[in-house]
Amino acid sequence: MAWKTFTPPSKGERLSYDNGALVVPDQPIIPFILGDGIGVDVTPVMKEVLDAAVAKAYGGERSLVWVEVFAGDRAMAQFGEYLPQETLDAFTYYSIGIKGPLSTPIGGGIRSLNVAIRQKLDLYANVRPLHYIPGLPSPVKHPEHMKMILFREATEDVYAGIEWAAGSEGARKLVDFLVQEMGVTAIEAEDRATVGFGIKPISERKTKRLVRKAIEHALKRKLDSVTLVHKGNIMKFTEGAFKSWGYELAEEEFGDRTVSESALWDEYDGQPPAGTVVIKDRIADNMLQQLLTRTDEYSVLALPNLNGDYISDAAAAQVGGLGIAHGANMGDTVAVFEAVHGTAPKYAGQDKVNPTALILSGVMMLEHLGWDEAADLVRNGVAGAIQAGRVTYDLARQTEGATEVKASEFGQAIIEQMG
Repeated sequence: MAWKTFTPPSKGERLSYDNGALVVPDQPIIPFILGDGIGVDVTPVMKEVLDAAVAKAYGGERSLVWVEVFAGDRAMAQFGEYLPQETLDAFTYYSIGIKGPLSTPIGGGIRSLNVAIRQKLDLYANVRPLHYIPGLPSPVKHPEHMKMILFREATEDVYAGIEWAAGSEGARKLVDFLVQEMGVTAIEAEDRATVGFGIKPISERKTKRLVRKAIEHALKRKLDSVTLVHKGNIMKFTEGAFKSWGYELAEEEFGDRTVSESALWDEYDGQPPAGTVVIKDRIADNMLQQLLTRTDEYSVLALPNLNGDYISDAAAAQVGGLGIAHGANMGDTVAVFEAVHGTAPKYAGQDKVNPTALILSGVMMLEHLGWDEAADLVRNGVAGAIQAGRVTYDLARQTEGATEVKASEFGQAIIEQMG
């Protein structure tokens, strides 16, 4: 395949799928986006740490083959567009990618590059693990109780972007339709000229594919529950449907390996049969409370888009904040891994900021490849470096007795602690 915006590596192979199963060569080609702002600092550290872990875990028999593809400011400077089609094509062709933080373009018609990548590649599951690393600052007494992973729908709900500004022709037409054709009485006459609208579509197909991925993960990792988080008591035909479709999918496709929370108590006296995953649901506002008060009762959450945004950030605050928050955007045959934080341009090029979030995104990528031994080495290295107190400025200022190090030095501390 001919490429114009990047040069494919001379070695390595791309990932493939065989009957839906991922096939991983010993030298997989990994497209990466350096990122804007602090991407120049954190992305090289992430690559160095992952390379060291793979080398240590497999004695040179396996390696990651990196190839840079472009998005954001670097793409605009070189190719005159923020998101070249070839970058999307590369993620699709190689079935994988990882990216540093990307800025929001000024003009250009793209609200968010992150959202655009998810939508154009149909990466419908935004996946965010949340677990505590000892030594990190936390506002709660027992952050170690949190060991969960969120599957947030990433293509519809508010991300669909169906909106009309107050006073616009679209808003006027929608008001007329709702009042005159649908008989809606909730929009009072004095508000009709100054009301804006946002429509949140939630569909059966997209709900079920998200819940399917969440249940598959729970079964693969031997986790005990999947919780559907919704506001179905108020939005009965969108978020209420999300809950109902989630239960339907569990029964239709995983009936022999799942049990509903109601059946758990009605039929099994609260003790799930061996090897099964409990399917339960919680109202979104109650779930925010449950994160604090009953943290250890939840392992996998499946959520519509907006709920997932709120709850993932709230949960991250309990285990160290957005500075270490990491995630993946996953479809059926493509996965793109990312840090959650932004570009922090005022720190760019200073070798100062914390690279942990992108490194932990790399851990997710290694696990996706099935290279759990290397993933465990990185995870152990991060924990060891933090516990040894050799940390970047953001953690050093919150940790008594810590030694502040550069981003690159923190990466070296992780590598030293991998054993």
